[in-house]
Amino acid sequence: MKMQPGRDLKAVFLTVLRVAVGWHFLYEGVSKLLQKGWTASGYLANATGPLSDVYHSLAASPGLMKVVDLLNMYGLTAIGLALSLGILVRFASAAGALMLALYYFAYPPFGASLAMHNQPGVFIVNAQLIEAAVLLVFVFLRDSGYGLQRLLPGFRDTAGAADAPAAADGRRDLLKNLASLPVLGFFGWAAARQKRAYGVDVVSGATIKVGALDIRELKGELPKGKIKNHEISRLICGGNLIGGWAHSRDLIYAPSLFKAYNTEPKIFETLMLAERAGINAINIGFPSNPVLEKYKKLTGSRIKVISQIAPGNEKESLFVNIDKAIDHGVDIIQVQGNHGDWLVRDGKIDDIAKMLDHIRKQGYTAGLGAHSVETLFRTQEAGIIPDYYMKTMHHDRYWSAHPKENRVPFEVDGKRNPEHDRFHDNMWCLNPERTAEFVAQTKVPVMGFKVLAAGAIRPEDGFRWAFENGADFICVGMFDFQIVKDINVAIETLAKLKDRKREWYG
Repeated sequence: MKMQPGRDLKAVFLTVLRVAVGWHFLYEGVSKLLQKGWTASGYLANATGPLSDVYHSLAASPGLMKVVDLLNMYGLTAIGLALSLGILVRFASAAGALMLALYYFAYPPFGASLAMHNQPGVFIVNAQLIEAAVLLVFVFLRDSGYGLQRLLPGFRDTAGAADAPAAADGRRDLLKNLASLPVLGFFGWAAARQKRAYGVDVVSGATIKVGALDIRELKGELPKGKIKNHEISRLICGGNLIGGWAHSRDLIYAPSLFKAYNTEPKIFETLMLAERAGINAINIGFPSNPVLEKYKKLTGSRIKVISQIAPGNEKESLFVNIDKAIDHGVDIIQVQGNHGDWLVRDGKIDDIAKMLDHIRKQGYTAGLGAHSVETLFRTQEAGIIPDYYMKTMHHDRYWSAHPKENRVPFEVDGKRNPEHDRFHDNMWCLNPERTAEFVAQTKVPVMGFKVLAAGAIRPEDGFRWAFENGADFICVGMFDFQIVKDINVAIETLAKLKDRKREWYG
């Protein structure tokens, strides 16, 4: 019996469509099977969709993750084989559509997930949703094209085809129904060559790469302290890498590189990873307020935003930026370090008192930042005591630190000197010993920042020096791939701290 040309063309089209989707499933399944130690835990742990709590609870359970990983690896492979070969097509299509729906709702292309992953031209409808729709067609359509199912009448499900003969009719039909075998073989051969040449690509539907260290490698819980009524992790995120303030000495490309890397989706990914790992606060420059406001609205995050503010200019109110920061929904407000220095340097110390007073009158915790320790001593002598200090705290035992005799008070954030042994955006704590002296006698919490001297000091060294010399909290700029490692270093440092003499004030 011969098929009509129209039906034959329809069967070919359905076969090509089914095999294409089947190969996608098969490749993803086999890729995961071939990767030693593959797991979907990172994918689930960072899910952002409406069912994120369910995905997070799965990621937190080692026992459940074993089941989830097996279902992913073998489920994708089995569905891919069934669709590619044309066996149990209706059942495989239903199972495949369900898996795609689970992937879709882990990172749906709307809300926080859309902002995170920044897929151009994608909103609500993405490749996963389209592929799931294609599979639903095979669930309800009574024809799935050519395949082994047609050759095994007793093995057919109801998707075998109303338009197809009950069994293969002659040699031509046999060849048509076996056509997917050489196609599948060719795809497999090409994939094997790719693996031999480049390794297996497994960044797929159930994989997410968020950092060099997996969140499961955390070595404990990050300790917390208090500033007024705010409970804050001892290690918090710095905002310079987000804002592009690289403090990169004479590496002129670094600020642009940081900005290019830290796109808005990457910022969101980084903050989500930091929060899940135990960091609950970030200290940001004023220009970064809008992106943090957006992040909290889209994700429902409770991260505490500490906003640095500058005084208004001569045409504005002294408090204009304080009020703007409040409008952005920040949690804590502090006078920015360089502006604190300049106000003291220029004899406008009363403006600091007025700004701190205004912050407190609005019901907010008021901090004072400084690069120069002279700012702290002079404000203290004037009776100006903030709710906490934020002070650069790093030693000067690193290669690019210029000689002590050439250091000038208030030169940080000033003009870069062309002479090699003078300030050139290379030091932020010009007098570490005097800084430690001030911190030792103050009775309010101290947050140390620039503790790594903008990348010149290793975390193990910088964290220890800051905590030993009295810092209650440290603020560190971190890329996403550094977060878990830095948290582990902070946990270990705090656990082994022996030479700290100052009591904890936070």
